[in-house]
Amino acid sequence: MLKLTRIFIKVAELGSFSKAAKVLNMAPSSVTRSIDSLESELNVALFKRSTRQLLLTDKGHIFLEGAFKLVASSDSLRMLMMADNREPEGSLRVSVFESFGRLSVCPVIPEFLEKYPKIKIEIELENKIVDLAGENIDVAIRVGTPEDSNLKARKLLPNHTFVCASPGYLLSNDRIEKPDDLSSHNCLLLNQERQRTYWYFKKARRNAKVLVQGNLKSKGGTPLLEAALCGLGIVQLSNWVVSDFVKNGQLIVCLKEWEPFLNENSSGDVYAVYKQSTYPNSNIRLFIDYLVEKTHNKLLHRE
Repeated sequence: MLKLTRIFIKVAELGSFSKAAKVLNMAPSSVTRSIDSLESELNVALFKRSTRQLLLTDKGHIFLEGAFKLVASSDSLRMLMMADNREPEGSLRVSVFESFGRLSVCPVIPEFLEKYPKIKIEIELENKIVDLAGENIDVAIRVGTPEDSNLKARKLLPNHTFVCASPGYLLSNDRIEKPDDLSSHNCLLLNQERQRTYWYFKKARRNAKVLVQGNLKSKGGTPLLEAALCGLGIVQLSNWVVSDFVKNGQLIVCLKEWEPFLNENSSGDVYAVYKQSTYPNSNIRLFIDYLVEKTHNKLLHRE
């Protein structure tokens, strides 16, 4: 049944017996017979068939959801049974928010695949919370502690922020010696859908709350980073966003004696989340371990 289920998933994904046959390197008639056999075994119709289109029935939709779980559990169990000295192999579907994916995940994937050439990765860069089970995602990377108790989570790195500006901007504008000085500067802001934006700072037992404003807002950090690099203003972004640019001199950290926060309590740490499973996919552990190693090596250390 497992083999038939894999064929069913491919037919459902592509919406065509012939397209599935081409991908699976099978004859179209063999694919059709496989679906017939699966429907006979289940005693239900999985597809509505016509000369124009191939659609899942209500039972077909229900079976598809379980089919993904069945195949994933089978693959995980097979990998678990492999001897430790076997080379890791299999697929891994990863979802990660755009800025972290572009700056921290995508650059290390070639190294990871070179180390584990039999693993295949499919990555999605998207700024939304995905349903891991519904979208068949193995690992999702998110900011903030996951709320879903059905998911396991591992902290990748703390989301400490730094206030930075380009050397050109700092040369042509007033000096920044204390947090309150920021109120007279052009600050590039993450859009938190509030009328006013405050930046928070801590130094020993002292706390500061500064009303900041500027001519650019964005829901993502990429536009703000580009603007800061061009000398438009001052930005507060996560360590992993600015670290490379600080190290190569394109950005300079301001207010080094103060610890900044985007929110009053914290900025939210970065987590890798994955589905709980009796037979966990060992590639998930390999991938997360690799990310932890590589991302921590890039972080700036607060002076």
